[in-house]
Amino acid sequence: MDVTHALAAGMGGIRTAGDLVARMQMSRGMRLTEAKRYVAERLGCSVGDLSDSYAMEQIRGEKGLGRILDHSNLHPGEPNAMMAKFRIAETLGITIPSVEKFKKLAGI
Repeated sequence: MDVTHALAAGMGGIRTAGDLVARMQMSRGMRLTEAKRYVAERLGCSVGDLSDSYAMEQIRGEKGLGRILDHSNLHPGEPNAMMAKFRIAETLGITIPSVEKFKKLAGI
């Protein structure tokens, strides 16, 4: 787990796509290169864009996948953390336990 965290943090975490790549590594047991290719394909970008903070800020904003707001303006309709998790699960085609628990509690 600490190796996955180190690699995700090294990619910039939520500033880029490190959190998405790490999710694929942990949820599907993908190797780093495979996880990067999968995430890039699902986001419709190149593997190189995954570590580009400007490109990922735009992509994450357009797809509602959450982004760090210390250098971005908050816009109306910007997804909160839970909305972003719902969209991440849908975009990557994975199950996120907190999303499933929220759905159950909300009766969705």
